Amino acid sequence: MATAKTPKAPEAGKIQKAAVTAEPVKAEKVETVEKQAEKVEKKVEKQAEKVEKKAEKKTAAKPAAQKVEEVLIQFGGEEWNVEQLKQAAQAAYVAEGHRASTIKKLTVYVKPEERMAYYVVNDKITGSVAF
Repeated sequence: MATAKTPKAPEAGKIQKAAVTAEPVKAEKVETVEKQAEKVEKKVEKQAEKVEKKAEKKTAAKPAAQKVEEVLIQFGGEEWNVEQLKQAAQAAYVAEGHRASTIKKLTVYVKPEERMAYYVVNDKITGSVAF
């Protein structure tokens, strides 16, 4: 008759020791992984803060330049609006048969003593407007 061997007491002790020592190793690995995860999270948060700061700088409203509302010329008791003279020069240029879209540069010379505005379009075409 065959009898089953029962484990001896020292072998059972080895199994228990292995189980006891394995748990702290696992706990240490878990702690190491958790620490690494915390470091990664901190890095991600820092990067997110940097991105937010850059976005704020880009979207921050720049102080608006002070806009000149109106420029007037006064001479001999009369007054002329420079913007209106500019528009009159453009209209005269278009009336000569040119297209307004071809104006890349417009220079207007105002001579109040002659009551004339002389213009030069694109440094080539000249004309005048009486006001």
